[in-house]
Amino acid sequence: MIEVARLTKRYGRKLAVDDVGFTVRPGRVTGFLGPNGAGKSTTLRLLLGLDHPDGGTALIGGRRYRDLRHPLRTVGALLDGAGPVPERRGVDHLAWIAQSNRIPRRRVREVLDLVGLTGAAGQRVKGYSLGMGQRLGIAAALLGDPEVLVLDEPVNGLDPDGIRWVRDLLREYAASGRTVLLSSHLMAETAGTADDAIVIAGGRIVAHGSLDDISAGHESLESAFFALTGDRRGLGGRGGRGGRGEW
Repeated sequence: MIEVARLTKRYGRKLAVDDVGFTVRPGRVTGFLGPNGAGKSTTLRLLLGLDHPDGGTALIGGRRYRDLRHPLRTVGALLDGAGPVPERRGVDHLAWIAQSNRIPRRRVREVLDLVGLTGAAGQRVKGYSLGMGQRLGIAAALLGDPEVLVLDEPVNGLDPDGIRWVRDLLREYAASGRTVLLSSHLMAETAGTADDAIVIAGGRIVAHGSLDDISAGHESLESAFFALTGDRRGLGGRGGRGGRGEW
């Protein structure tokens, strides 16, 4: 379980995360949604120990990320900007991560097969397409067979078949009793994948519950999102990873 309580983070005068609290339960896929600059990416960084909060707690299985003995065996994460060394081969990138977390080498081959990259394992990452890079990132997140997955825009750059594969993967992962936190700006995809949702705006949580509860009284999850956040900009108009903001 992920438990966030009274989480606060300032960058100078800017209050990026303001008294944020929510729970992500095992056995369910939870979508994490918010307009650009809402504090979503900051919250994920605080959860994963990449930044230090000014107040509050972010716990995974009752512990802070930095206190986990074998982090990758507990939490698998895919965050924007955390890419591999371009000159490194895909298989070597995963092997290095596995060795650093005392994960058996055979697991590298297993996840390469799982994400459909076995044939490209010997290629250098700089030659990967955006979609292949996403698959490699997901493979890294799955290396430790973790109890918790935290994925930021995992379908970015994937074709329709790849998007369906990710959707099925996440739902199967949750069905096995594990915890999935999915950050995405794709409302239709979130509605087809997630069981619950957390909506953040202006650094504060504005909704947290089942998709049915959040969407009640609205035509769709997207309509509910607009009403909750006051964000009337389109959600699907941005392209590759370089144009992404903090959704």
